[in-house]
Formats: sequence, C-alpha cells, structure tokens
Amino acid sequence: MTTTLVLGGTGTTGRRIADHLRSAGHLVRTASRTGSDVPLDLDAPATWPMALDGITAAYLVEPAVRAGQDRLARFAEATIEAGVRRLVLLSAARAAEPTHPLHGLEQTVRGSGVGWTVLHPNWFAQNFSEGPWVRSVLDGTLALPAGDGRTPFIDADDIAAVAAAALTDDRHHGRTYELTGPEAITFREATDIISRVSGRTVEYVDVDPSEHTKRQIVNGVPPETAELLTDILVTIANGHAGAPTDHVEQALGRPARSFATYAAQAAADGRWKV
Repeated sequence: MTTTLVLGGTGTTGRRIADHLRSAGHLVRTASRTGSDVPLDLDAPATWPMALDGITAAYLVEPAVRAGQDRLARFAEATIEAGVRRLVLLSAARAAEPTHPLHGLEQTVRGSGVGWTVLHPNWFAQNFSEGPWVRSVLDGTLALPAGDGRTPFIDADDIAAVAAAALTDDRHHGRTYELTGPEAITFREATDIISRVSGRTVEYVDVDPSEHTKRQIVNGVPPETAELLTDILVTIANGHAGAPTDHVEQALGRPARSFATYAAQAAADGRWKV
C-alpha cells in the first residue's frame, strides 16, 4: 500500500483531502504543528523525518504565505529524496508572477522530476463559514475592498476532491487546474445568499484598501501578506478576478458546486449559529 502525506492535516483543505483518501481505502498520514497524525514544523527540519518516512505521495500547502520564504520548497525537495512519486501543490493563480511568494515553490514542484499537479484555487467559499470572514458574518457586517466586482468562489470540498484524485491517478500528472465555482458573484450577492439560508442579516460594505490593510496588520497579519491579500481583493473590485472555468469538471467528471449549494450546506451544518 502507498502512503500519502497530507500537510495541513487539520486545515480547510487538508482534513477534507484526508477524508476523501481514507474513504477510498488509501493510507494517509496527516501532518501539522498540532492535532495531526504526526507533528510537523516546516521551520524545524528535525521534525521532518517522521512525516517523510515511507511516503509515496504528498499534498503540499504553505500555511503562512510570506515573501522570501522557501521552507516549503526545501520540504518538497526532502519529499523527493524520501522517495515520493507524486506531488500535489495548492498554489495560487498569481504564483506565475516572479514577485509572488509562491512562485519559487511552484517552480520547484514543476521541476521536481516526479509526477506533479498544481492547483490554483479561487477564493474559498469556506472563508465565509470557517475562515477569515466568519466572525464578520456572525457580527452582521462584512467589510472588504472588493467593490461590486465578481469572483467565482470555489468550495473547498471540490478542491479536496480534485487534490485527492491527483494524488491517486496518473492522468492528472503535469496538469495545472484553475479551480473556480460555476459562476462569478459579488460579495454583496454572497452575503445576500448567506442571509437567506441562515436567517441572519449579513451586510457587505466596501471599504478603502489602505484601511483594510491596516486592520489586517492590527490583527496580526504580516504586512507583506496583508498587502498581498488587499491587492487581490482590489483586483476583484477592478473586474479582474477571472472567469469561471470547467477545470473541476475536467478533473472529476462533474460540475463544481455553486455558492448557493455551499451556503445551504454550511447553514444546515450550523456554521452561522451563535
């Protein structure tokens, strides 16, 4: 039996990928700082051998994207030395730009000499229910500098399903999947949908980009990361968030889930109950 290493095993995509693989009968080893099968600190190479022992495939995700950081690239090289034959990287669409923090990592994976798949997801729908925006949704006001721009939010369950397929099926080798939902919507439309399915009143408010950056920094986000995230939101406001793709369907043989479907499930799961 092959063993797949899943980084960020307690995170939004990692835990879902592990569930997909285990339900299909695959051996999985999750790794993160705490709460996973094995402890792993990307800043501490002494913690790597336990995670790497006997693995044949690996899902790679950088939990804290920062400029000039190459720790995950070094870990990817270590997986190859350990005998891994498949790498699946959760990257970002803008990683093609040399200035993007994930650019070097993505190039390392592409040039690894093993089977690789790169995932470029759009904004996670789960940001509203599990991630950085859930507190604002619960408070009733989501303030972001995205204007009335549209973006095709992607359900993390779809990302996980594509990643699990890429980790176990050779036909995904050498592919870069631009993962989106089936339709582009505004943040105002998203909060309207959440209001409708949750029974809560959630309002979207457009804010000044500099104020958004400052607020992130105050909340502990590194300045360069705060600026990057703000820039991406401003890109949405300017109408350049990208169009929906059919890459989920290419990978899985079924369409991506809509935001409305995601929101209905999140509400049913009690994600927006106080």
